[in-house]
Amino acid sequence: MSLDESPRAATAANAAGDAAAQGDAGECVEYLERIVYFLDNELEEADRDQVKLHLDECAPCLRKYDLERTVKAVVARSCTEAAPSGLAERVLAQIRTVQVQITDS
Repeated sequence: MSLDESPRAATAANAAGDAAAQGDAGECVEYLERIVYFLDNELEEADRDQVKLHLDECAPCLRKYDLERTVKAVVARSCTEAAPSGLAERVLAQIRTVQVQITDS
């Protein structure tokens, strides 16, 4: 999967499209594409500094950043919650039942 085909690139492209639709400057598109990488600490120091500066000066991009950060935090929190006790056993039992039905057919 290339960078352009990744879910991360799709998220950035959607955010950039939303910003462009709201009439934000063309340079915002470039920064919005980097917000996801900024959140994941995957930018070089110089790029991080540029993104920080832009976010300090651009309210629409800051709103997009805050939204992405919130979604990331909610997903992370959701991933740490434990499944109810016995759920794994019930799911496995259902899978075995379906497997038996398929092999008996």
